[in-house]
Amino acid sequence: MGIVIGLDVGGSTTKIVGIQDGSTFGHEIVTATDPVTSAFGALGKFIDIHHLHISDISRLMITGVGASFPTGDLLGIKTIRVQEFLATGLGGLRLSGLDHAVVVSMGTGTAFVEADNSRVRHIIGSGVGGGTVLGLSASLLNVRDFDILTELASEGNLGKIDLSIEDISRIEIPGLPMSTTASNFGKMSDDASRADMALGIFNLVFQSIGTMAVLAARNVNLSDVVFTGQMTRVSQCAALFAVFSDLYRVNFVVPDKSEFATAIGAAMYSE
Repeated sequence: MGIVIGLDVGGSTTKIVGIQDGSTFGHEIVTATDPVTSAFGALGKFIDIHHLHISDISRLMITGVGASFPTGDLLGIKTIRVQEFLATGLGGLRLSGLDHAVVVSMGTGTAFVEADNSRVRHIIGSGVGGGTVLGLSASLLNVRDFDILTELASEGNLGKIDLSIEDISRIEIPGLPMSTTASNFGKMSDDASRADMALGIFNLVFQSIGTMAVLAARNVNLSDVVFTGQMTRVSQCAALFAVFSDLYRVNFVVPDKSEFATAIGAAMYSE
């Protein structure tokens, strides 16, 4: 059986993965200035790294917001376009090992879908996502690189940025720890550092997404939520989401290789 390639084409970043005999391999990310260059660059890089011939690839499954830009068959390989929400749901289930869950795709914005082995249904979406992080970071810190921002945030102190319940009340609220955020950026001390603000930005975005994920899960009577997309690569992601798992008794899962979920789901669609 030939190799099936899954391509998740964003505006400038493409995730690519191969599936052969039911196993995934070769997870790669390629960045370029436009989706066509990114898609062809990712495919060419994948073929070169894994010493493949075009004849080794049976089909190319392409998805993502940039999937409509490369037209026809790429490099002469049979190319099939897969609806992005479907690919995200299938990939999230595959990586998490779950049969039924809310799958959250954290990209420039955020999408929430309900997925099981028979269907994927879009629940709701949000404009809050990686684009929000970069926009706020550029405005507040003049930083436009995720890796730099993540490193900066690792030294931050949320106590200098966010207002917590213990800051405004001496009486514990049933079901809410005193450390629970009452207002993102509601404290913003005069001596807050750049690192504090970087962590505050991440906390604002992740808490907004986490809150919507809890509501989406309750809306469809599920307790499992799988997070996918490049935002999951942020080192603070798992720790900030762990608070939601404890507070609302929802199982938040950030699986390994989660940034490749949509590419994996696209490749799976051919199986």
